[in-house]
Amino acid sequence: MSVDELYRPGLEGIPAAKSSISFIDGKQGILEYRGIRIEELAEKSSFLETAYLLIWGELPSNQELKDFEHDIRYHRRIKYRIRDMMKCFPESGHPMDSLQASAAALGLFYSKRALDDPIYIRNAVVRLLAKIPTMVAAFQLMRKGNDPVQPCDDLDYAANFLYMLSEREPDELAARVFDVCLTLHAEHSMNASTFSAMVTASTLTDPYAVIASAVGTLGGPLHGGANEEVIEMLETIGSPENAAAYVDDCVVKKKKIMGFGHRVYKVKDPRATILQELAEQLFDKFGGDRYYDIAVELERHVENRLGGKGIYANVDFYSGLVYRKLGIPTDLFTPLFAIARVAGWLAHWKEQLEENRIFRPTQIYVGERERVYTHLFER
Repeated sequence: MSVDELYRPGLEGIPAAKSSISFIDGKQGILEYRGIRIEELAEKSSFLETAYLLIWGELPSNQELKDFEHDIRYHRRIKYRIRDMMKCFPESGHPMDSLQASAAALGLFYSKRALDDPIYIRNAVVRLLAKIPTMVAAFQLMRKGNDPVQPCDDLDYAANFLYMLSEREPDELAARVFDVCLTLHAEHSMNASTFSAMVTASTLTDPYAVIASAVGTLGGPLHGGANEEVIEMLETIGSPENAAAYVDDCVVKKKKIMGFGHRVYKVKDPRATILQELAEQLFDKFGGDRYYDIAVELERHVENRLGGKGIYANVDFYSGLVYRKLGIPTDLFTPLFAIARVAGWLAHWKEQLEENRIFRPTQIYVGERERVYTHLFER
């Protein structure tokens, strides 16, 4: 077999692990967490129940869920030294950079690397799920010169995060919609950030470094950052009447249309379908968004032009519209993705520990050989 036949850029199509966490059928648009369809979880479950399912493999009993939710409420607050560190971050910094640094800093306080201790593993899961939203909300307020809002113990996971952004208890529908968004983003099999988490985990470092590594990977525009670029694209298009010309121009120039296409899905992403429904629920109650009309028209033209190639709306296309209606700034969209995906990353971290082997891929050398060193005075 030739070098070109052996080489797969980006490891595309190369299985890197065996997992029982999530299943995807890209041709039929199926996504399952531990065997349960995402549509059913979005309708019936909560984010924390789903996180428990992903990490421990089974749905919790009533008491197990109560204990899990209680522990997470108890650990929502962050150390004042972490808050002081965050106050030193530049106001112009991206929230994902703040989150990566803050997540890594948690390891300074809680890392023991007792990876054979179930109590340590549970405590790490609880702390990361509890504190990541607090750090995202804190940086959002501090970069505006305001003190962070303390978590509210009376509110559930999703409602508390929205409260920490505004110090106002959110509308019940808004909180429920945000909770479903977290569930939809919680896990998605092997992808760049999950692989990054697994590579880091395979060295047997602490889980805080694992999550910080994954956050750094998620921040790129080809991964989690795409939902921010969808809003910028809709701003550029300006009106539904311009959607067809925009698609035509992108096709001619072979330019990527943000929010469309997926490495796995060759039909519409099932999460995009649910997010579109959530957006419409918010618009019905709180008023419309002119960008939504542009988005619908854009999707119609993309399907007409590119649907035959398996290019349809992905999870990023409608998520930004939902977050906009919830009053969340555009550059917080990817940190929201991270808040949710911590559940999936931790599930893969825990699974990796069960039969760990350090990732050590090879490479194909294509450089020169047996060159002669030239002395400096001869160059």
